[in-house]
Amino acid sequence: MIKGQHLVAGEWVSGDSSFESSPSTGAPQSFPNGSTALVDRAAEAAEAAFASFSSMPRKRRAAFIERIADEIEARGDALTEIAMAETGLPRARLEGERGRTVGQLRMFADHIVKGDYLDRRHVEALPDREPLPRPDLYLVMRPIGPVAVFGASNFPLAFSTAGGDTASALAAGCPVIVKGHPAHPGTGDIVVQAIDAAIKACGVHPGVFSFIQDSGIEVAQYLVRHPLIAAVGFTGSLAAGRALYDICAAREVPIPFYGELGSTNPVFVLEHALQSRGEAIASGWAGSLTLGAGQFCTNPGVLIVPDGEAGDRLVAAAIEALQAVDPQVMLTDGIADAFRRGVAQWEDSGAANKLFGETCNERAATPFVFATSGAEWLAHPELAEEVFGPAGVIVRTADADEMQDIARGLAGQLTATLQMDPGDSDAARALLMILERKAGRVIANGFPTGVEVADPMVHSGPYPASTNFGASSVGSISIRRFLRPVCYQDVPAELIDEDTRPLD
Repeated sequence: MIKGQHLVAGEWVSGDSSFESSPSTGAPQSFPNGSTALVDRAAEAAEAAFASFSSMPRKRRAAFIERIADEIEARGDALTEIAMAETGLPRARLEGERGRTVGQLRMFADHIVKGDYLDRRHVEALPDREPLPRPDLYLVMRPIGPVAVFGASNFPLAFSTAGGDTASALAAGCPVIVKGHPAHPGTGDIVVQAIDAAIKACGVHPGVFSFIQDSGIEVAQYLVRHPLIAAVGFTGSLAAGRALYDICAAREVPIPFYGELGSTNPVFVLEHALQSRGEAIASGWAGSLTLGAGQFCTNPGVLIVPDGEAGDRLVAAAIEALQAVDPQVMLTDGIADAFRRGVAQWEDSGAANKLFGETCNERAATPFVFATSGAEWLAHPELAEEVFGPAGVIVRTADADEMQDIARGLAGQLTATLQMDPGDSDAARALLMILERKAGRVIANGFPTGVEVADPMVHSGPYPASTNFGASSVGSISIRRFLRPVCYQDVPAELIDEDTRPLD
């Protein structure tokens, strides 16, 4: 079922060169590399599609997005098989992720039909007002133009080809060009077939979606530099994201770069919670840390625990729980290599003691846990750098003031968690005032893995968690990234799209 081609403006095309996939099981397959010429074709087609797609009645656009979801579901078994082979992720995880992917699409279809996202505001003209008349003013949110999307290595479905960035951009009325991720090119190929089928079935302009495979960086850089691209959605590493962000800012006409880059997702254990359920917290933390081989952007890589006997018991329980975790396959050879390097840097720093962990074997990762004091943590910022994989640091604090100092010193985070009991309210309130400025989502008595796709969800945070903490890459508010407000002054209503003109 894999075509092994790019999709550009409704045509399946080959490339002048190719790369081979690196699956966790099975034989590698060949896929075409992209080119700057293909980016030009895709961008020009997207611009040509913008007028009709951005003004398409919302119910028709919603039906198109629903059809994409249907076509993905129809290819469910094929998607699961190729994604398992390419990523090493288990069947249940991928089937759940497919459900999330189609759920996101259907959420946005429903969201745009309701119309609240348009934020329509209208004041009528007051021609007789003194000393000056008031014009008729109408505000509505309008799509910004073609959007470039870069998929994530760790979510081959929900954060990739037809993932949240693509779904929200299409819902906003923006054509999309996806640069496929080389970690799962076959998975992307089949998803693109689903989108292509939906475009044809719904009679949508073929330039509304293009997909370009590539294993290098030139095509990616050219895509974000292209003058017809109006915004970029990205999920990936801090280094790659920052490089593309800088290109967007350096353009003759800068554009927004919505990057989700990295987070250690600290968990603060307060005294009463530690005394009453420290061992249970340790077990929950270990499970969240190692979920998906630690390859979630929300894995809790830091656990902040008070000194004392109860803290010692928690640490012992965490080690016991981690010892029971079998080696897990990582997504790519490169991610496994980076994981080994990150763990080695912690070990070589001299600022943290390794409590448990054995060397990874090729793409198989085993958990690691280190311990350090609050003072050492504050003195060694390298311990706060994300290690993508099942590795964590337990920080032992001397008192509540030191815990607050650690919170103040945090870089931007996707999440921060408070493990608290009723007697911890005062300490939790003091930390909350700090953490709500550090993280996009603050959790009480839970763990950060598992991002609910719902209207109130925020999946972003201050840099380096994301490059624009006023936005979110999950939840219905993520559509706002690809819209901008336009005020119409004394413009006749018949000149404005029927679906966006002033409400009665």
